[in-house]
Amino acid sequence: MQDGGPSPAEHGRAEESADIMKNGHIPNHLQLLRRLEVSYVIRDEVEKYNRNGVNALQLDPALNRLFTAGRDSIIRIWSVNQHKQDPYIASMEHHTDWVNDIVLCCNGKTLISASSDTTVKVWNAHKGFCMSTLRTHKDYVKALAYAKDKELVASAGLDRQIFLWDVNTLTALTASNNTVTTSSLSGNKDSIYSLAMNQLGTIIVSGSTEKVLRVWDPRTCAKLMKLKGHTDNVKALLLNRDGTQCLSGSSDGTIRLWSLGQQRCIATYRVHDEGVWALQVNDAFTHVYSGGRDRKIYCTDLRNPDIRVLICEEKAPVLKMELDRSADPPPAIWVATTKSTVNKWTLKGIHNFRASGDYDNDCTNPITPLCTQPDQVIKGGASIIQCHILNDKRHILTKDTNNNVAYWDVLKACKVEDLGKVDFEDEIKKRFKMVYVPNWFSVDLKTGMLTITLDESDCFAAWVSAKDAGFSSPDGSDPKLNLGGLLLQALLEYWPRTHVNPMDEEENEVNHVNGEQENRVQKGNGYFQVPPHTPVIFGEAGGRTLFRLLCRDSGGETESMLLNETVPQWVIDITVDKNMPKFNKIPFYLQPHASSGAKTLKKDRLSASDMLQVRKVMEHVYEKIINLDNESQTTSSSNNEKPGEQEKEEDIAVLAEEKIELLCQDQVLDPNMDLRTVKHFIWKSGGDLTLHYRQSPREEGANASGYSFTDLPLMAPRVVLGSLLSPNGNTTSNGRFGMD
Repeated sequence: MQDGGPSPAEHGRAEESADIMKNGHIPNHLQLLRRLEVSYVIRDEVEKYNRNGVNALQLDPALNRLFTAGRDSIIRIWSVNQHKQDPYIASMEHHTDWVNDIVLCCNGKTLISASSDTTVKVWNAHKGFCMSTLRTHKDYVKALAYAKDKELVASAGLDRQIFLWDVNTLTALTASNNTVTTSSLSGNKDSIYSLAMNQLGTIIVSGSTEKVLRVWDPRTCAKLMKLKGHTDNVKALLLNRDGTQCLSGSSDGTIRLWSLGQQRCIATYRVHDEGVWALQVNDAFTHVYSGGRDRKIYCTDLRNPDIRVLICEEKAPVLKMELDRSADPPPAIWVATTKSTVNKWTLKGIHNFRASGDYDNDCTNPITPLCTQPDQVIKGGASIIQCHILNDKRHILTKDTNNNVAYWDVLKACKVEDLGKVDFEDEIKKRFKMVYVPNWFSVDLKTGMLTITLDESDCFAAWVSAKDAGFSSPDGSDPKLNLGGLLLQALLEYWPRTHVNPMDEEENEVNHVNGEQENRVQKGNGYFQVPPHTPVIFGEAGGRTLFRLLCRDSGGETESMLLNETVPQWVIDITVDKNMPKFNKIPFYLQPHASSGAKTLKKDRLSASDMLQVRKVMEHVYEKIINLDNESQTTSSSNNEKPGEQEKEEDIAVLAEEKIELLCQDQVLDPNMDLRTVKHFIWKSGGDLTLHYRQSPREEGANASGYSFTDLPLMAPRVVLGSLLSPNGNTTSNGRFGMD
């Protein structure tokens, strides 16, 4: 049920006010000129457990199923049959952010979901696949309301808009009938957090940070009234069947009962110590069940507010409740909180339960709860709450809600090791390396899992050598690799368009006509793969999702077509056109150290790859500035190596490390360091990096060759010896640098 197959309604686009698209994709004609990002989630193929808080619940008593809307972006289906050892049935995955609300429609056949990814989605609840995506909202969609008798759904959110949807129209969409219209209710001045509609579909009420209730007639879209009384955000709303009475719960800690006929509040219930976030009411509209920030769930008699029962106390703030209405009075209530576990609490004997303080309206007095243990538990998983990107800019350490620490590989999109309950800060210190790699990705923990985002502005900033990355080259060389480029190639490895070299497209077409199909380009990047189940998301920078798919599905015909329309040009350049980004250059100055006694050289500004190792600069000092070997100077500027040249360069390297020291800020540098590491950890100041050289202490004074630093020729390093790397990412023969 993850990323289910296409249905007829998933093709084409809606006219009027809503867009219906396959897999939640926005085609080119809607993308305009937007800055697009690529994200992916590091996770298991099947995420059986809620990995974060649960925002909404829906119960299907006919099939004994419970639907949970997770902050981890996943809707899960559970069996509420207590005899089942494993209650998990399936996952419904398409959203890319918190799922804030869900409603079951059409006698449990259809599920509607609202998400912070700004979409409303229509699902086949029995088979678990997404049928269509509604993109009318421009911000988080926070609440849904359902009129059962009319099969009408309303959606609302932070964009202050309310839209009405005919469920039968949504479920009847086909390839030829792909248009859906929607009515909107205007007038809200602030973000909407709660919504209610009566079963007859004659009244709709919204609650918002405006601290008022606004009431409409959905049949005419006419505004009926505005009800004032709350002093904070209205987080929960309920209407009775005929739409004459409304219950509201607010962050101000009160529950209010409103008469819509009288247009006023007729009762206020001060049951909770803190904000009221969730409400349920029995069918007779005589008893309200409430929960919220104080973690307590009460049942209050609306006719006699002094009669209330503390049902239970949860371990975290209550986000949503769902009554089991299989009998009257309801035998149980399901509760979702900011934690990942969902509990079922029995209500049996609630009307016979009397305890100390039941009749006391002072919330400060202790009340004995009806239940101390839940009747049934749907266990949740751990959520990642803390992370640290290690300075190799490839690995991440995380800590979850169970205090377990884990070690992750961003490049391969996988967990490397579970470290257990170890000290997080100690692990960071233990894994520190004196190496600097530029930032090239960002991390988000909002869903409780690692979401990695690549942006055009810095995706290609990090170059490393294959050896440093732990990869070997078939020819034994040590090519320089761009981490962002390699990752993009791995994420889109299954997309057929990336399998053809643009230079060979014409020839391949000819061969195909002749019945010979050639595969000239290796799939992926040739070094590693990411797990095929990895979700890949294309979206606006800090905004809406355009397209979500699994890595392995990019080879599908429909997915491939949608990728053609969605993938931004900066990704095409790397994955399709194979145009690797340019290397990062770093400017620096090279001068004799004051202790050497040598005269300062003319200050020429040099430039080299930021990955150039200190030992290469030392070789340059030895060979070009000290000028001991004129032949070496001549031959190294040639691209055609002569017999013995390789051995000579190796000799120079050894001699340079024996005789020369390179310093920055008076600190002797490790020959294995690269220039970017020196600048980040040692230079630590503005302006261009300045390096100083001097004779190694063991070579001080006149040496066997009869020279000293005070006798050095004042040669400025004017010979341009070529860049450190060639355009294809391989090291050049001399591996040196040049002058700007």
